[in-house]
Amino acid sequence: MTSPQNVTFPSNGRTAHGYLAVPEAGDGPGLIIIQEWWGLDDHIVDVADRFAREGFVALAPDLYDGQVTHDEQEAIRLMQQLPPAQAVADLSGAVDYLLGQPQAIGDAVGVVGFCFGGGFVLRLAARAGAKVAAAVVFYGAVNPGEDLSGIRAAVQGHFGEQDQSIPPQRAREELDQIRQQTGVPVEVYSYDAGHAFANDLNLIGTHDPDATELAWARSLHFLRTHLAAG
Repeated sequence: MTSPQNVTFPSNGRTAHGYLAVPEAGDGPGLIIIQEWWGLDDHIVDVADRFAREGFVALAPDLYDGQVTHDEQEAIRLMQQLPPAQAVADLSGAVDYLLGQPQAIGDAVGVVGFCFGGGFVLRLAARAGAKVAAAVVFYGAVNPGEDLSGIRAAVQGHFGEQDQSIPPQRAREELDQIRQQTGVPVEVYSYDAGHAFANDLNLIGTHDPDATELAWARSLHFLRTHLAAG
């Protein structure tokens, strides 16, 4: 299965691909959407489209070079084949590309990521520094001891209390550490839901529409506040 791609851009010494959604007005704050371990699938494309309808110029980079799967074992293989340093470098190129587009207003972007992509939200924000003004993490985490001191973005996290993959206590401790290390604003929200509760493809049977609606509203308010999108 292949992923939708409609833009290419130089990144990390090579040509990268992604999906770009532009609002009807023609411009708006830039927003990077980072995929789950499934790849740049229909869910992530839909998320980008939804953010575009809300006024953001949304770019979803394709970290798997066109590969998409909804098989869990294949997703694990694809994730393990992607060196974290390469992914962060590729995402940094996506930030620079988006900031260079005439449709993207402002001198910083927002970043939203889910699960696998949620951890890369924090890694990207740490590397990009002031180029990222708002970072939204949906049920993602990084490895203990990773250096996130470069984060300059306000951070918002959304986690499920029933999540067996990313225990909510671990998530709270991680974001509290970011607050202590960097002094940036950090918001953490918990929901009576499981992992991947915002994925309406419901690939692991944990989609929760009520939690999704509330997390979506909170994310929009947060991004608009820190990216001055209205």
